[in-house]
Order: sequence, then C-alpha cells, then structure tokens
Amino acid sequence: MEPKHSEGTLSEVIARKRIVLVVGSGGVGKTTTSATLGLLAALRGKRVLVLTIDPARRLADALSVSALSHEIQKVPEDRLRILAAARGETPVPGGVLDAMMLDQKRAFDDLVTRYAPDPKLRERVLHNQIYQQISSALAGSHEYAAMSRLYELSQLDRYDLLVMDTPPTENAIDFLDAPERMSRAVDSDAIQWIMKPYLQQAGSLSLRLLGMGGAIVLRGLARFVGSAFLTQVAEFFVEFQSVLAGFRERAQKVTQLLQKPDVAFMLACSPESLSIDEALYFYERLSRAKMPIGGCIVNRVHSHAREVPSDLLPLLRDRPELSGFAPDDLQQLAEQLSRTYAEQRVLAATDAASIARLAQKIPLPLCQIPLLPQDVHDAQSIAAVSRHLIPPPT
Repeated sequence: MEPKHSEGTLSEVIARKRIVLVVGSGGVGKTTTSATLGLLAALRGKRVLVLTIDPARRLADALSVSALSHEIQKVPEDRLRILAAARGETPVPGGVLDAMMLDQKRAFDDLVTRYAPDPKLRERVLHNQIYQQISSALAGSHEYAAMSRLYELSQLDRYDLLVMDTPPTENAIDFLDAPERMSRAVDSDAIQWIMKPYLQQAGSLSLRLLGMGGAIVLRGLARFVGSAFLTQVAEFFVEFQSVLAGFRERAQKVTQLLQKPDVAFMLACSPESLSIDEALYFYERLSRAKMPIGGCIVNRVHSHAREVPSDLLPLLRDRPELSGFAPDDLQQLAEQLSRTYAEQRVLAATDAASIARLAQKIPLPLCQIPLLPQDVHDAQSIAAVSRHLIPPPT
C-alpha cells in the first residue's frame, strides 16, 4: 500500500492542517510534543485546542493549567508570551490555546445518549449496573470515545487546529479498529449464548429455551453469581445492540475524517530500538489504513560528545575552580570524565544508527529532539523543545 504523506516541515504542518494527531507508544514524549505544537500554532495566530485522555498531569503542567477536565479550559496568555520571548518572536494577534482531558466514561455515556433509539432504552442502558462497570473497560471503548470526541470538535468552527495526544495504550492506534473490536466483544459466542433467552423471550431468562446442557451450565453460574446478575448481563448486551448501529455509523465518519488531506498523523518515538520498531509498525498500519502521515519526531536523542584529550588531568589542573582539589581527587575526576565522555559517544552512535534505520524505512520529514538535562515541565524547557521542533526565525 502506497502511504499518504503530508509533505512539508512541521511549521507547514501546523500552518496548513486542521487536525494533527501525535501517535506513539507510552513514554516517548507524545504529551510534550502535543503541548509544544499547540503553543507554537497559537503563537502564529491560530485558534488551537489540545486534547488528551491521559489522566496524568503532564499536559496540565506543560501548559500551566491547574487541572484539566472534560470541559474546555483556556491556557493562560502569559504562556504564549513567555514562549515568544524565549524564541525571540512576536505573537501573531488572534492566537488562542485551549486544552481539555477527555473523560472517557462521560464521552461513552454521551454516545449512548446520542444513539439510543428512545429515552427509555437510553436510561435503562445508562443505569444498568453491568454497563456502569464495563463501559470504560469494553474493548476499544477508550480509543473509540477519544476519536468520536475529536470528530465532534472538528464539526465546530471554533478552532483552526485540533491537536490530539493519542491514547497511551500498548497499541497506540487501536482506534483504527476500535468499533470493530467493540462489535466483536458484544457479538461474541459467549455473550450471544447468555443473551439467547432474551432474544427468544423478551424480558425473561427462561432456562428452558437453552436446552438441557445450557440450563445446567447457567444454573451452575447462577449459584456463584446469582440469577439477577445474569439477567443484568443479558439485559445490557441485548439493549446495547440497539446503539451499535449508531456507533458503527460514527466510526465510519471518523475514518473518513482522518483520511482527509487537512489531517496529519505525527509519529513520536525515542531512539531506543523497541521504540523505533513500534514507530515502523505504526507507519505501516497507518499507511494500510490510508491515513495521511506528516512526519516523525524522535525525542530524547543523545547528542554527540565533543572530542576530548585522552588525558584530562592537565586541563583540570589549569581550572581555577579546582585549585583546592587534592592530586588524587583530580586524577579520579579526570578518569570519571573520560569514562563519561566515552559512554556518551557510544550512546550517541547507537541512537544515530537507530535513527538512520528509521529514516531508511520511512520517507518522511524527521525531527530530532535532544535529551535535555532537565525534565520538560515548565515554560523554559518547553521553549527548548520548541526550538528543535520548529527553529525560531533568524
């Protein structure tokens, strides 16, 4: 399958695209990348919303927001001014940055409310104890809710750019087949077997309808979990069937949205071998799904250490701030520094080889963010990341 590429630099991506989805496995800097791209776009006069479903405080901290919730919140304007000053830029008027954290349970409830055929069935599903327990754990529900909410926001004229920090799951692009996995979960043989009495005799869990073998098994289950529990299970899955058609319709609209030319998926990874392999898998998977891919961002890259003399001791002796060190301490420090430089060169060479492997297999714009000496959580560290994502004007 020939991949769809959104050609251009990151600056062109945030200038031309309506939706940017930052995709990658957990712990590779997706949230920091999403926050920085949102800030840079707002700095250029865009009305931007950054959306995450990660309950951790990383995005809130990066954007100087006390806490994120399902309600859209405005990022303080001084965040843009600080970034602009650190980059030596003047903010373009009109720029706005908002942020929100998707409440997965609430988003899923909203979908049931939208697609239930009538108010009574909607209330029965929402108040069913089985639904309340498993709605946030049903296969694909998190990813589906996130993409459905993104679709709803895309239909508004409120924002020029939506930046999505994708779900931190083991498979970060599970949303591509989340509706189908949800359908398989509801349509499984075991669930259909439990539902059979309801499908044949509405509202009554009649063991006679299952036949002798099924009746014996269900009676055994009932002794452990109670017949009322089995009734609730059957009620939920029977009634949930009525909203699945709407869920599939929304899934089709989401897929069509994500294939549009004003959308860009940005792959995020680290230079570690496993992370590179995952990025290559995401690239192949998105390409098969005909999703437009805008580029790849490699975070936490070890920089090449400068060449140093094999014997650092003479240099250390000439440093005034080290004049009080004993000769043995200086010798020990020189040896430690030599080992550190050597280790840094090895790490940098390993990272370079991994990135070269990535670049060879992915014909996309590639951006490298060096490993910073401090954690990225405040305005200055975000500014440092931004200078590598999109260099300031000279």
